[in-house]
Amino acid sequence: MQTEISEIVQRQNEFFKSGKTLNVKFRLSYLKKLYAAIKDNLDEIHEGLKKDLGKSASESYMCETGLVLSELSHMIKHVKKYSAPVRVKTPLAQFASKSYRLPSPYGTVLVMNPWNYPFLLSIDPLIAAVSAGNTVVLKTSAYSPNTNEAIKKVISSVFPEEYVAVIFGGSQVNKVLFDTKFDYIFFTGSKAVGKIVYAKAAENLTPVTLELGGKSPCIVDETANIPLAAKRIVWGKFLNLGQTCVAPDYIMCSEKIHDKLISEIKLQIKKQFGENPLENPAYGKIINEKHFKRILSLIDKDKIVCGGAFSEEELRIEPTVLDGVTFDDAVMQEEIFGPVLPVICYKEIKEVVDRVESCDAPLAAYIFSTDKKRIKKLTTELGFGGGCVNDVVIHLATSNMPFGGFKESGTGSYHGKTGFDTFTHYKSIIDKKNWIDMPMRYQPYKKRNDKLIKTFLH
Repeated sequence: MQTEISEIVQRQNEFFKSGKTLNVKFRLSYLKKLYAAIKDNLDEIHEGLKKDLGKSASESYMCETGLVLSELSHMIKHVKKYSAPVRVKTPLAQFASKSYRLPSPYGTVLVMNPWNYPFLLSIDPLIAAVSAGNTVVLKTSAYSPNTNEAIKKVISSVFPEEYVAVIFGGSQVNKVLFDTKFDYIFFTGSKAVGKIVYAKAAENLTPVTLELGGKSPCIVDETANIPLAAKRIVWGKFLNLGQTCVAPDYIMCSEKIHDKLISEIKLQIKKQFGENPLENPAYGKIINEKHFKRILSLIDKDKIVCGGAFSEEELRIEPTVLDGVTFDDAVMQEEIFGPVLPVICYKEIKEVVDRVESCDAPLAAYIFSTDKKRIKKLTTELGFGGGCVNDVVIHLATSNMPFGGFKESGTGSYHGKTGFDTFTHYKSIIDKKNWIDMPMRYQPYKKRNDKLIKTFLH
């Protein structure tokens, strides 16, 4: 495998050096081909997602393929503008010249995807990398083999391997990739692996983007629209059985509305998933037995107020709500990444700020309130990657805003123009004219020029 990867990277380096990907029309033609290939293979992609994660075709389109097609549409429309030199103001001291920033691709980049949204989180960064003019090695997760096959079919039908290559494998393949010199690394996954990526990248001074995770709080105060809040929280928390990096990890709610919120959450679980969610064919499943058992180990049976049933054979766990939870409980010691929703009460909003700020910075935060001052306080004072007011999850479903983490939840961001910028180095260039040459900068320096120099520089 090491030889194979080395050969792929070498061919991609040579392909990049040929200059073909510097041509914006060349990039655009492949983006259009990729769009068409995804449209032609939607059924096969959705079937792969169904086998790996139990996703329905509707959920797969809403949360994976549809978002990818939207991102492609955005890039196809804007890549020419994004790739153009950007003129900037030239200071008087540089007269006569023009100044501009020239977008330039890094070269051969590595994109590593996770298993929870295996199509979306593979193809979205790939779109940004190709749009910026890079060649790409895409490493898929070993936990989503059926989706991987669909991805490889689509990619290989569009790109030659020296342009974009898809690589399968587990930890041994990852180790080889980590020891290989790339020009940029884009990683989505756990903090544990993210630390390894960061350390390995540092050995070669390779720039990175890390899309990680964390325990994203969902704050519900006494002014919130409780029925609507419960409806949206239940949708976002149990989407993909909670296997979503920006899912609400836990609720902190005002004790004044606690009982009503719990009641509405129970009602919404029944409305959205039925009386017996384990029999709902659109509910999905946990990715594998390892994660299934890990999630079960986080459930305190004495604190279950809704759900709790599971099917070991089908790797399914009911939407489960835990009440009376404290920050010392096992479920609050790690990112849950499953269909378990702990609820914690607070008396004063200051408790929320102090508690959330005392933990690692989360990838997302959600605030349900109609109090504008409180919303401003929480969005301003809390540290998090991104989030929503009176909704959950949807902030990542747009090409017009960057998506990424903050501090421990990640570094860097992407989507739309920000994604293009992530895989782009901007060369700062001054184009100086020859018809005039100001003599004051040259030695020997003369005092009579000091005032003139100060005039130019201030």
